[in-house]
Amino acid sequence: MIIDRINSPKDLKKLSLDKLNIVAREIRAFLIEKISNSGGHLASNLGVVELTLALHYCFNSPRDKIIWDVGHQSYVHKILTGRKNKFDSLRKFKGISGFPKQNESKHDVFDTGHSSTSISAAMGIAAARDLNNDNFSVIAVIGDGSLTGGMAFEALNNAGRSNSDLIVVLNDNQMSISPNVGGLSKYLNNIRTEPVYLEVKEDIAQALRKIPRIGKSIEKTIKKTKEGIRFLLVPGTLFEELGFTYVGPVDGHNMKELVNVINRVKKMKGPILLHVKTVKGKGYSFAEKFPSRFHGVDRFDIETGESLKKDFAETYSEVFGNTLVELAQKNEKLVAITAAMPDGTGLMDFSKKFPKRFFDVGIAEQHAVTFAAGLAREGFHPVFAVYSSFLQRAYDQILHDVCIQKLPVIFAIDRAGIVGSDGETHQGIFDLSFLSHMPHMTIMAPKDKKELKDMLKYAVNIKGPVAIRYPKGEAPELFPYMNNPIEYKKAEILYEGEDAVIFAVGKMLEKAKIIVESLRTKGFNMTLVNPRFIKPLDEELIISLANSHKTFFTMEDNVVSGGFASKVLELLSKHNIKDVHMKIFAFPDEFIAQGSVEELYKEYGLDTVTMEEEIINQLTSKG
Repeated sequence: MIIDRINSPKDLKKLSLDKLNIVAREIRAFLIEKISNSGGHLASNLGVVELTLALHYCFNSPRDKIIWDVGHQSYVHKILTGRKNKFDSLRKFKGISGFPKQNESKHDVFDTGHSSTSISAAMGIAAARDLNNDNFSVIAVIGDGSLTGGMAFEALNNAGRSNSDLIVVLNDNQMSISPNVGGLSKYLNNIRTEPVYLEVKEDIAQALRKIPRIGKSIEKTIKKTKEGIRFLLVPGTLFEELGFTYVGPVDGHNMKELVNVINRVKKMKGPILLHVKTVKGKGYSFAEKFPSRFHGVDRFDIETGESLKKDFAETYSEVFGNTLVELAQKNEKLVAITAAMPDGTGLMDFSKKFPKRFFDVGIAEQHAVTFAAGLAREGFHPVFAVYSSFLQRAYDQILHDVCIQKLPVIFAIDRAGIVGSDGETHQGIFDLSFLSHMPHMTIMAPKDKKELKDMLKYAVNIKGPVAIRYPKGEAPELFPYMNNPIEYKKAEILYEGEDAVIFAVGKMLEKAKIIVESLRTKGFNMTLVNPRFIKPLDEELIISLANSHKTFFTMEDNVVSGGFASKVLELLSKHNIKDVHMKIFAFPDEFIAQGSVEELYKEYGLDTVTMEEEIINQLTSKG
């Protein structure tokens, strides 16, 4: 196989265009085989095979800098840059990342993981190149879904007027994770219906100059015309107005056309936007037919496309979605918002049953939050369902547009805590820290599926912003025989004991229950508390327990800095309580790489065995 001989982009350049097409087929087969065994982002990578090959064929990485927006479509890039033989470790503990990482390869120019950042980063690199009087190409590869992010438009606006040499490749597959929505999507769809225009202004100008006597005069007249030549001949008017030279649309699966156009574009000056049309999931029928399902997949059967992971229990996302539908049937003011994630957040059923009350704003979390604030201002009760790591992008909007005005927006924070194989950029371990210092914010964390339902029902009645954070995966039912109603800022005591107190937040309570029951068999009787509310704390209960117990243990799937434990320590300090020893189980103040959830818990001492041993050591050392 030709692919076996490719260990760097230099090896690629030795091949003919016909051989490149063979390599494209081999890479698709390689991706399907590997991802069917390991899981990962399949559809997006199948869609950029020819584009990635063409970029590396025409440019000279790492001298030329290629920045991949989001980066989940960088698998082909990794194959071509010496990591093919490491693909069995993709997204695994201490393996290669599913996203670009500078510590993996000199060809990974910029660490990415969230959308809409590539043009800004590329512009910064291009500006540094110009300041250093250097000479290399800078290419940002961004999808049409990522262009819905406001940061991308900020960068386009700035780059277009900079006149710096920069190439933006728009990978237009009409998808982000779910189908794209909004005005930009409609605009790009109109472009798709236009003829393919590969001629750019300079080409036309040169042709005009060749006309005897009148050519230069015609050229000047056209330049002065208000609409200009781009309005007459180039379909990408929006990008031209921003200051880019627009080229395209180009067939992203036609290798010859791609290579020819890229070789022309790299010689052009100023900011260029190359519009490439691709098919998400190209070459694998199931991924082409169901691109959303094959965006990020678990292990699957290649012949049938069916997942090999068997899910029998409801997930937290499903519990959330089903409960929201139930609430919406009784409350006409309840509306749901997603940022291009209706499937992942469990809102598909809601979108079908209440289409007028469902809003997919695209990949635009900042806009989603302030949009929700506007709805709340006019008497509606918006629920914004969003992954924890993506909510980080809307910090200012939560603080400024929701909390200051004390508006009743519910933040349904999915994928809170460790998510596993997507790694650093997707771990939801910062939400407690960045939300808990916001005035007027109420934060809750359910221990199981029943409590998530109860918290959602309760949150609708709170007159102000509410965040409910819950993890990825199956939602257990831990204490089916207990029915303690939700009361504002009141915690729940699940076991009572005299030796010490364990406060376990959200998902960590499942582990704490196992530990407490195991400790009982070893002669240790623990009080187990489900805080329910991270903000405000149940101060009365905590102070009471501090007066009757001398040892506290806290467990949370958040970084230690600014999380639940920090708030407990602040409370003890406020009341001058000094004789309580407190051991904190939380993630350290660092970024957590990829791996399975349980591997990462064990790595950081948050598995049941390690925590139980530590608790016993603490208790016995105090004798």
